[in-house]
Amino acid sequence: MSVPSPATMSPIEKKAALSVAGIFSTRMLGLFMIFPVFALFAQAEFTEVTGTQIGIAMGIYGLTQALLQIPYGMLSDRFGRKPLIIFGMLVFMVGSMVCAVADSIEMMILGRAIQGMGAVAAVLMASVADLVTEQFRLRAMSIVGMTIGLSFTLSLIAGPVLDAWFGVRGIFWVTALLAIIGILLVVFAMPKIEQQSFQREAETDPSQFGEILKNTQLLRLDFGVFVLHATLTAMFVVLPLALRDGAGLDSLQHWHIYLPVMLLSFVLMVPFIIQAESRDRMKPVFVGAIGVIALMQFGFMNFHESFWSLFVLLLIFFTAFNLLEASLPSLVVKLAPADKKGTASGIYSTSQFLGAALGGLFGGYFYQHYGYNGVFVFTTVIGVLWFLVAATMQKPLPLSIASVPVGEVAENEVEDLQKKLLAYDGVYEVVILPEEQRAYFKVDRKIQNEESLIRYIQQSKVSQ
Repeated sequence: MSVPSPATMSPIEKKAALSVAGIFSTRMLGLFMIFPVFALFAQAEFTEVTGTQIGIAMGIYGLTQALLQIPYGMLSDRFGRKPLIIFGMLVFMVGSMVCAVADSIEMMILGRAIQGMGAVAAVLMASVADLVTEQFRLRAMSIVGMTIGLSFTLSLIAGPVLDAWFGVRGIFWVTALLAIIGILLVVFAMPKIEQQSFQREAETDPSQFGEILKNTQLLRLDFGVFVLHATLTAMFVVLPLALRDGAGLDSLQHWHIYLPVMLLSFVLMVPFIIQAESRDRMKPVFVGAIGVIALMQFGFMNFHESFWSLFVLLLIFFTAFNLLEASLPSLVVKLAPADKKGTASGIYSTSQFLGAALGGLFGGYFYQHYGYNGVFVFTTVIGVLWFLVAATMQKPLPLSIASVPVGEVAENEVEDLQKKLLAYDGVYEVVILPEEQRAYFKVDRKIQNEESLIRYIQQSKVSQ
């Protein structure tokens, strides 16, 4: 059976994807613009501030985000997506304002914690699933994912520039303004959700926690994203100081290194993405990138005292970082059970935020007690541990998760329909949930897509 060429997304679907991406970007910029400048600011602004306090202030948003993102998603099922997103953005705005006026590091930590309490990421992803049809959800999620990556890159460049113009307190006021822009996007740009329902592909189901937490392949990925973001946050506790003291750059000049590093790293990672996704070399590319992350941490330990050594180390690090940041969510989809993608992704995201929180805490602690090298010993050790854990992962198949409506299916018909669908080319796993009138697939999209599966199901039911 031939696979039809996919149609384009509808105007409403495009609007949904772009508006959600815009809302995500306002939060990402607000959270990360302080990374390249906060350590310098805190040392100059607050008397007797410790490295541990600096690290906590940088990473505490991850703790509150991890604790609240799943409850936000559950509340949005009851009270609606848009109200919860607006509420979360208001909380994020309040946290930014607290940071802007903070007169102590303790108040700054409180403000950053409140910023993280605006934990709307899961609600935004569920909104995409509500607004975009099955065959285009992967494309819409990719648009959102690319926006998140670009926002992080822009934050590293914008932070030092805004610091020079308005100071770090000014950055927090800009962040509050970004929260307002996000709210306006929700109200005026994000399409109305006509039929909201629980989205198994994008939301967390607490009843599935036990099975997902027993899946050792997914736990490897959860540990991986934990280490990746712990490393990133710990690095930025000391990286601004190293650029000042080792490379001789004042804070305004830090973008001179971040801009070329980030642009070149995106270019350099493309061949590896092609090798991983198109040529079925995901595991060696993935594990190799982890090894590079660990090796670069060892390099920072020994070569952080000149501009060019830092430039080369950062370029190689961010090439591997961007590659892993793109590969990890893809691997979660490839390895998650067909009907448990949302729960697997929710636990994965929680691990990511906890990594940021503990990375800040331990990065600050090791800087306070052992200096720069203490931080990089810590990140090297956890990088090596991740490499050993990832080396034992199974080779992932090039599969995606899809879902299609199946209409009414009697309980005694489920097994027969599953067998028919599993015999279909490109289908590797089928879970039919009669109560939802929906089937969930692990499918090779190079062979089949949702449209062909829907047509096949309809033909199968007619022939019965």
